[in-house]
Amino acid sequence: MATTADYGLGEQVFPRGWFMIAAAAELEGTKPLAVRFFGRDRVLYRGESGQVYLVDAYCPHMGAHLAKNETSFVIRDNEHVQGDSIRCPYHGWRFGPDGKCNQIPYSPQRIPAAAKLENWPVIERAGCIWMWHDPEGLEPEYDLPPFEEYDQPHWVKWELDRLGELTSHPVEILDNMADRAHFEPVHGNDAVDVFENDFDGHRVVQRLRAGHRTLQGDAPLETDTWYTGPGILQSRMSGQFPSIIMIAHTPVDDGVVKVWHALLVKVPNAEPTADDVAMARAYQAAACAAFAQDFEIWSNKKPCVNPMAVQGDGPIGKLRIWYRQFYNPRARAEEFQKRVNGTHVTRGTLSAPFEQKVA
Repeated sequence: MATTADYGLGEQVFPRGWFMIAAAAELEGTKPLAVRFFGRDRVLYRGESGQVYLVDAYCPHMGAHLAKNETSFVIRDNEHVQGDSIRCPYHGWRFGPDGKCNQIPYSPQRIPAAAKLENWPVIERAGCIWMWHDPEGLEPEYDLPPFEEYDQPHWVKWELDRLGELTSHPVEILDNMADRAHFEPVHGNDAVDVFENDFDGHRVVQRLRAGHRTLQGDAPLETDTWYTGPGILQSRMSGQFPSIIMIAHTPVDDGVVKVWHALLVKVPNAEPTADDVAMARAYQAAACAAFAQDFEIWSNKKPCVNPMAVQGDGPIGKLRIWYRQFYNPRARAEEFQKRVNGTHVTRGTLSAPFEQKVA
């Protein structure tokens, strides 16, 4: 397993950005959920107001895990979450949504100022829970994608495919955005007509037009794919039923990520019928099967710290430069962006053949 240091990405072990940490459906009622991301154990819970909160997993009093308990009477008496506060199952200390302890039930002593849980910004959107992670502790520098179509007429909402953990550094996943050469052998594309990348600040875009044997039969596949920051991919696919892929991956530990996949599908009916939903689920299964081809490669490859690049591979080196902005202090982001910003056309396609035969 390779780490961030092995790839020489930057000063920080984990990247800065918006990341998915759970499906909204995992928060049933007010039962807290134990999660681990960015090398730390955390607790995700929904207050009685419906608002979601993310706090450090361990009580500052004596170190008990706030969520991993089924037997304490704090749990049995349904006192685990009160209002928008969460109570420790060990001694009953209660912490508010700001992380500060607001009650020690057995002590008249003034609550110590250090009795506080670290907390992080979270947003519930499009059936997912997203957190802002920044090793410097700064406010978000860009917005979480709105996922506008999720609640719009004609669009069948996704059901998240929870793909579990992958022992891979996320840079290996990002490489795909600039990797033209894998589309034929892995995904069965043929007659690749267009492969282009745009680097623009915190976004990277991939445009592909090619034949495809699994997603749309003989019809050309046209995709407009982009990352918002380092962990959220979306891809618009044309066809009889337009669709939008969402792939999210979030570091669990250095060299381990958790991955989700989902698909929105546009149908003729403003209120999707049962048949529309069944068709959309079949589309999502096909899209997930295509993604599984990548997943199998990542699961069985050794780390690629220094790619042996040749003409026709795509601008993987530029992608990795772009990616470094998220592993370094925010003040350096523009330094990396300036080195790659713009459009890069990969040759070796029908619309951009090699200029000359390479020996």
